[in-house]
Amino acid sequence: MNSTFLLNISRFILLLAVQIVIFNNMNFLGYIIPLPYILFIILYPVNGNRSGLLLASFLLGLTMDLFSNSGGIHATACLVLAYVRPTIFKFSFGVSYEYQTIKLNDVLTPERFSFILMSVVIHHITLFILEAFQVSFFWDILLRTVLSTVFTIISCIIIIYLIKPNKR
Repeated sequence: MNSTFLLNISRFILLLAVQIVIFNNMNFLGYIIPLPYILFIILYPVNGNRSGLLLASFLLGLTMDLFSNSGGIHATACLVLAYVRPTIFKFSFGVSYEYQTIKLNDVLTPERFSFILMSVVIHHITLFILEAFQVSFFWDILLRTVLSTVFTIISCIIIIYLIKPNKR
């Protein structure tokens, strides 16, 4: 087996376990829910199999739905993020994406931060729109998206620096 494949499987299981055990039990002020499990989709290799990413994203979201009893909204939000991921890469990295020379688990640069920010916002807005499913909750959806995005980005950056390989 390929080491990248094993790394992705271990990352999938570890992020899902941390999300289910720790972050699903956090709910600050009723609005803030950190969701760092989407880091799997964000850190998936740039030159990886796109069908594999879509399938893994669906399984990731489906597992979250099973443990959250949320009826498919996590699976849909993960699929949307996985589908628009190449577009976000092109927007954030430009020519570097074309040559596939991007490593996201490196030092945080403005390009990497914009990629993480846009990915989290797209996931969260999709998730909270599907959760509310009414236009009359616009301000509630916006407030939950902004506050949860801030805490998810903070937790994602902390996790990236914790799992970053040492350069010796």
